[in-house]
Parts: sequence; C-alpha cells; structure tokens
Amino acid sequence: MTDRVSTLGPEGPKKQINLDGKVIAITGANRGIGLGIADCCLSNGAKAVYSIDIGDTGEEFEAVSKRYSGQIHALRADVTKEDSMTDAVNQIIQKEEALHGMVVNAGRTKHKAALDFTTEEIEQLWNVNLFGSFYCARVAARAFIKLGVKGSIVFTASMASYRPNKRVPSAPYGASKAGVRNMTHTLAMEWAQYGIRVNSVSPGLVKTAMTYWVEQQPDWEQQLKYYGGMPRLAEVEELGGAYVYLLSDAASYTTSIDIPVNGVIGIC
Repeated sequence: MTDRVSTLGPEGPKKQINLDGKVIAITGANRGIGLGIADCCLSNGAKAVYSIDIGDTGEEFEAVSKRYSGQIHALRADVTKEDSMTDAVNQIIQKEEALHGMVVNAGRTKHKAALDFTTEEIEQLWNVNLFGSFYCARVAARAFIKLGVKGSIVFTASMASYRPNKRVPSAPYGASKAGVRNMTHTLAMEWAQYGIRVNSVSPGLVKTAMTYWVEQQPDWEQQLKYYGGMPRLAEVEELGGAYVYLLSDAASYTTSIDIPVNGVIGIC
C-alpha cells in the first residue's frame, strides 16, 4: 500500500482551497473568460499568472494588472504551434523556476448551419479548440514531469459539448469541445502515474464579447422563462471558483471530471 504522506506531502491532504505560491499559465487570458480566471487565481493567492495569447492586451488586462501589480504577465504564442507553446512555457519556468498549473482556455467559436461551413472555417475551429488544446496540455505535462511537479491541467470545454444550441447551432464547435472533454478523461488516465491531474470546466452562457448578441435578442426574456434556471448570463468571474478548486491542492484526488457551470440554463 502506498504511503499516504509520501504522495501528499508531510502535512497530508489540504483542507483549504487556495493557490498560495502557485504559478499558473492560462492560454487566451488577455480578455474574456481567461482573464476572469486569472483574476480569480490571483485573488486566491496565486504567486503569478501568465496569459499566453496570440493577441495584444487591452484595457481589461491593464485593469487587472493594476490590481495585482507585478503578478500577471502576458506572453505571445500560438497555441496551434507546439514549439511556440513550448517556448512560452520555458520562459515562465526560466523566470519563476516553477509551473504548477495550466488552464487550456484559448478557443474560437463560429455559429452557422452545418451545410454552410467552409473547410477553412472548420479547420480554424478545430486547429485552436482541439489540436491546440492537445498541444498545450502536452507541453504542460512535459514541463511538470521535468520539474517533478504534480501539476494540474484544466481545459475550458463547453455546455455545447453536451447538447446543441438550437438557436445558433455549430456542429464543428460542439464537436471540438466534446473532443476536449474526451481528451480530459484519456489524458487523466495516462498521466495519473506522474501525479498530474487533468480536468475540465464547461461554461454555459457567459457575458463576454463573443456573446454580446445573446441578451439583444428580442425574445431573450421569453427564452429565459422557457429554459428556467438563473435568468441571466454568467459573469466571467463566476466561473473562477471551479478552476481555482481544480488547480488547488485541495483537489489532489480529483481528476478526469468535468464541472458544468451553467446556472441550469446551459445550452438548449
């Protein structure tokens, strides 16, 4: 029987959910959901958070940066290029001498009828959402193994991976996120031998630049009555608790799960 202390450390299981002293990387965290996750990580004790993004930072990022001076940083990389992600992670390790968690969050979305999607549009979605997610997880796992860290990988999946959005369908998007959830289970199984945990979070309707149109629909109030659940979209920060838990040592025996955060509304 494995000695419990040797696998959990001298203090045994953690009883508090926090990220004290941890270095966390988050892809696509210059804005939106990723930035909300970064904010929550820092407010729960993370030592440093690195946004790995292909774009530039903006006012939202600067506002968070001011609140956590010197603790949030931005690196430019392309998640669809494994070498690019490896370089970014190596920069983090060179500066911090550590990496404890990777949130694989960068993604694309496009909603249209399946018969209308072009090959280019499908490839754009799958390159970022599916292939990019796999590359990012693999880069993180290799780093954890090299550092001897029992790290945590958390994917951003979607409620669209469970069921379609009838109002704005996207078969390629839903398929890519379903692939992410399956990847979560398979990688969790493969990497458990290294003490690496792999989980995912499935947001429902979240208030971001990509969902501005949702509340502008003329029958939105009626939709809410039909769907039931909480009659509003989620704020990005409301997702953070799930990610913080999965990244924390309190989740030391939690792996291969998906946490839906959808206010019961979900995708219908």
